[in-house]
Amino acid sequence: MNPHEYRSFFEANGYLAVKGLLSPQEVAECQQEIARLHRVAAERYAEGGVEKLGDFQLEPALRDRPGDGLPALRKIERTDQHSETFKKLAAHPRLVEVVRRLIGPDLLLFRSTLMLKPAHHGSAHALHQDSAYWPMDPPTLVTVSIMLNDATEENGCLRIIPGSHRWGLHEWGRIAVQKEEEMVPDETKLDLSRQMLLPLAGGSALLFHSLTVHGSGPNRSPNPRNTALYAYFPASVRYVPRSGQPQEKTFRVIAGLGGKETHTMVAEKREVIHG
Repeated sequence: MNPHEYRSFFEANGYLAVKGLLSPQEVAECQQEIARLHRVAAERYAEGGVEKLGDFQLEPALRDRPGDGLPALRKIERTDQHSETFKKLAAHPRLVEVVRRLIGPDLLLFRSTLMLKPAHHGSAHALHQDSAYWPMDPPTLVTVSIMLNDATEENGCLRIIPGSHRWGLHEWGRIAVQKEEEMVPDETKLDLSRQMLLPLAGGSALLFHSLTVHGSGPNRSPNPRNTALYAYFPASVRYVPRSGQPQEKTFRVIAGLGGKETHTMVAEKREVIHG
């Protein structure tokens, strides 16, 4: 696909697959960094058990550490706080170029995560919309999932429903599941018949709208399936915290906004009229 066609395809379908975003060497460097982060998690676990892990989350199906002494991780949140490699990857020039074609020149980083599916036991992620869990309005963020090894049906590649970004926002419940059960909103019946698998080679990326319905199957293969996940949004999106969340939040600026490094958003105060 011609890069000039990216936006029209994305707006029509709610997703975009880009092959060869990272070189084989860059993928190998990311895998080495994932191995290092597992060692960091092992040290934290040894110091204080699960409570010490923080952003390092265990795979639900493997609460006990495997024989190699490393914890089996489901994901690592805030990777930009734990890894210079994944902090830099969020601003990779080829990645930034693609995302800017979709949502404009000003890019803020909403999320920086590693999604990990351990060999044989990596859990499924039920169908859902990212914006159902994110306090941003309007819900027009772009999620990027970068394959750090080949993503196949056997190891739990992503699946999406094309065009579902036009369905509006629904409630979905929990995401991580032990089996490939469908999580469909109780208040509506959605057409899940058009869902499609998207196997992609290592180094490729899948970009999708934060309203696009997506999920992934379990990992039945003998190898882990790892992806670097980032979510971006333009400055026109407002921070709308839910009950108990902070009233202001600072986001890293990836591109634009006059070269600022960070941008702080404050929740709008809503006037309460007493009758």
